[in-house]
Amino acid sequence: MSLTTQFYTMLAMIAMGSFFGGTLDTYNRFLKRKKRKRWIVFIHDLFFWIFQGLVLFYVLFMINFGEVRFYIFVAILCGFAAYQALMREIYLKLLESFIFIIKTMIHFLANLVRTLIYQPIKGLILLFISLLTGSVKLLYTIVKTVMKMLIWVIKIIFKPLLWLFAALSYLMPKGMKRWIENVFVSFAGKLRWLKNINVYIKEWIQRIFHK
Repeated sequence: MSLTTQFYTMLAMIAMGSFFGGTLDTYNRFLKRKKRKRWIVFIHDLFFWIFQGLVLFYVLFMINFGEVRFYIFVAILCGFAAYQALMREIYLKLLESFIFIIKTMIHFLANLVRTLIYQPIKGLILLFISLLTGSVKLLYTIVKTVMKMLIWVIKIIFKPLLWLFAALSYLMPKGMKRWIENVFVSFAGKLRWLKNINVYIKEWIQRIFHK
């Protein structure tokens, strides 16, 4: 390995030491070990060190085809020490600023989506439900009113007929009298049927809107 290659290797390993320090602080910042279970921390640590080893080997392979020398470890330690002494505080401040910016952007986008998309859609759905329930209630009121009017009209029409039938019942033959009684009984049954429909519709509406 030539002297130039060794020099580049040392510079790269110093940079990798600083990179290792930065990634370690970033990893610890997001991991929050005290709030995690031990087995989760163990798995994360395992993947972290595997990632660090792969990156280190890749850089080393690109520079000197993966030749390992003693000064490589010294260069990594020097880079890590330089990061701890000179760059750590600055990097942590930049990291916190970056996290704050990302959180602010996410919060802003969430509020934007809530204001421009979620709230209008929610309002339209509530408006549709209100219109639907209002229409059903109005329809029920109309049907109820019509049924009451129909029953009232039927009563008005057949009341005089009942009186007339009662007055003439003594003069009518028994067969005709029986036939007229059957007709009135049939109409009375239909009248009760209309009342039952009215009650059924009312109960159905109440079950829908008062659950």
